[in-house]
Amino acid sequence: MTHLTPLRLIWLGFFLLVLGFILPFLMVLHLLESTLWLNFVAYLASFFGLLGGLVGVVMYGQAHRKNRDDTE
Repeated sequence: MTHLTPLRLIWLGFFLLVLGFILPFLMVLHLLESTLWLNFVAYLASFFGLLGGLVGVVMYGQAHRKNRDDTE
């Protein structure tokens, strides 16, 4: 299993948030059929994208705070 660095987690969260935006947008334009399963996938992509991005930002901040505290 690969180690998720904070930047990878931020990018993964960004990708999931974009997916969670694009899927409902395509459903509104009737390019995708709106099904319960697809709505649930879009919701989960948005939720886990936000959660993953926030965790990545917190991890990134902690890593850089630790580096900054060591130099003082």
